[in-house]
Amino acid sequence: MLHLRLITPSDQTDAVVHLIETTVGTTHLVVLPGAARNPAGDVVLCDVAREAGDELLSRLQELDLDKHGSIAVENIDLSLSERADKAEEEAPGEAADAVLWEHLAEATHEESTLSITYVAFITLATMIAACGVVLDNAILIVGAMAVGPEFGPLAGLSTALVQRHPRLALRSLIALVAGFAVAMAVTVGFSLFMDSVGLFTQEKLDADRPNTGFVYAPDWFSFVVAVLAGMAGTLSLTSAKSGALVGVAISVTTVPAAANAAVALSYGDTEQTWGSTEQLLLNLLGILLAGTLTLLAQKWLWATQRERTAKAEKPV
Repeated sequence: MLHLRLITPSDQTDAVVHLIETTVGTTHLVVLPGAARNPAGDVVLCDVAREAGDELLSRLQELDLDKHGSIAVENIDLSLSERADKAEEEAPGEAADAVLWEHLAEATHEESTLSITYVAFITLATMIAACGVVLDNAILIVGAMAVGPEFGPLAGLSTALVQRHPRLALRSLIALVAGFAVAMAVTVGFSLFMDSVGLFTQEKLDADRPNTGFVYAPDWFSFVVAVLAGMAGTLSLTSAKSGALVGVAISVTTVPAAANAAVALSYGDTEQTWGSTEQLLLNLLGILLAGTLTLLAQKWLWATQRERTAKAEKPV
């Protein structure tokens, strides 16, 4: 269930209340006249089944409530109410399958902003991966994958393409490109420093690396895994199962490929640099393609579900 806290102009309260009352899957409606001070107006509270949340939010925005008032949404972890149970039963579909597009856009907006924290995480992840590829240490590679924040901008790009948000697309693209550029540039300097103190050597990079050699040898399996990971990551975002993102993060070789390219570049090894760059681009493309197609499929499925529900509720 979702909890909505609305601030409505007094002349719109009746329309908002009527909308809530006529939306399947809503309950626990409370109206507090004149309770809001900034902005001034009435406060309307209600609970709505997650699977009916996107439709209600869209209709509230059609009333321009987000411009003249306020719409706040919270997840309800526990609701002991027969009315809530009934609302969830009446709402079409399953809560785990529901997509809250506004929430998704907001979440990806935060994750795809080029901030100091984002650049720090992707740079640190790339440096950890650089140690992993030189030492042929799979544990370090997995750790670097988990630290890397690159799925945020990729999800932002997918969301922007589906929802046609050019600003979100530009912001995500800048974060993705600039983030990897800075991370790889810093890692080149880091590799030169590690070489100067004798911790990195070209012999280690050129040696047989059974645990990490795949990062500069792209093949069809790389693309297939990236596509599957992109689907899983997108589903984890839309279904609020964020824990699955950790599994997605350690299944693709974006950060390790960038790290291997940076280390190889510091030694002038163009073969590994190019192979790693191909691996990086292939993985990014696979995740982006899969994420976009997954969101399009979810959007179509929910539109179809709404049409069926509307026809079923329409009086004969």
